Amino acid sequence: MTVSHPSQLRSMRVDQVGSLLRPAALKDAFLRHEQGMVTDEALTQAQDEAIQQVIAQQEAHHLPVITDGEFRRINFMASFADVAGYELWRSHWEPLPSAEELAFINRAEQRQAIAQQGGRGRDPMHSVRQPATERLRLLHNRPLEEFRFAQQLTTTPVKITLIGPDRITQRFDLQQSQASYGSIEEFVTDVIAIERRMIAGLIEAGCHYIQIDEPGYTAYVDEREQAEMRARGEDPLANMERSIQANNEIIAPFSSITFGVHICRGNRRSYWLREGVYDAIAEQLFTRLNYQRFLLEYDTDRAGTFAPLRFVPKDKIIVLGLITTKTGRLETVDELTRRIEEAARYISIDQLALSPQCGFASEIGGNLLSEDDQWRKLDVMLETASRVWG
Repeated sequence: MTVSHPSQLRSMRVDQVGSLLRPAALKDAFLRHEQGMVTDEALTQAQDEAIQQVIAQQEAHHLPVITDGEFRRINFMASFADVAGYELWRSHWEPLPSAEELAFINRAEQRQAIAQQGGRGRDPMHSVRQPATERLRLLHNRPLEEFRFAQQLTTTPVKITLIGPDRITQRFDLQQSQASYGSIEEFVTDVIAIERRMIAGLIEAGCHYIQIDEPGYTAYVDEREQAEMRARGEDPLANMERSIQANNEIIAPFSSITFGVHICRGNRRSYWLREGVYDAIAEQLFTRLNYQRFLLEYDTDRAGTFAPLRFVPKDKIIVLGLITTKTGRLETVDELTRRIEEAARYISIDQLALSPQCGFASEIGGNLLSEDDQWRKLDVMLETASRVWG
């Protein structure tokens, strides 16, 4: 399954969300760097070596689009880390896993026991809202640096992920930012401008596929999070409308490349963070968001049925996230094929693709499965796509 021309990225039958499990040596390098035991240069070297290896592994597994595993990031939101005025994204809001904790979760029997507990977790970011200390300014285009390094290692298309304006705005404290921003609209305008600069740099460097991560869209179907918005005097529907408009404005100038948007219900240490089916927001998202590819979490009953896919316009691709990244349980080709056929009752099978439901390591600790589990899941994805689409 290969991509011989950038235009084929829009209709790929498989995908991956972005992050891959960091190898133990890389996690150790991050930890030792935070403790002051490893220099910046040594950490960069460890990242370089790990990225070289993971790109070679993706090529060996014949993935049609690859990432650097997000191996330079503490978590998936770090694409916005080098922006002055919004220090939340540059700081460690929780400590990196200790050496003892990493050793504990890296043992196969412990991973399995913890992952089987499952349940709803709580992302520390959900309890933190950060004021702007000044008007936002892009200091460094980190995703561009990531792309340039990965691109030189492969002839396979390299995909880059960026955190989207919805998630950024959900964590913004307007009341404490009056010295810099008089309204939420002013803040969003600056976020849009910065994201456009990042994307323009990526396109100039040759990037043809950019994914915007917007896990916060499921907050608009989660009762707990809707209640929290209302308690702050916010209207969830107005928030979602503002986010849709912001996303469209970010990608509007760049019609020559493929954009995907990823939507999920949380993915930290094998826990989920939200619940609620797509039905209430599906028509707005699918008909109003101007993305070519929608990567949707669909690995559990929390996502609901495939019925909302009836709203998808004919020119868009739905990437079904049927493969869980939260446990090592290996899906079968028959199982995945049946679910794709179920989805095809509501949307043409030519508009469908397959992927994991989220990244394997949204933050540096990663989900509680092994690297072998990860690669087996990606192989099953490819085998299933070959059976379904040829």
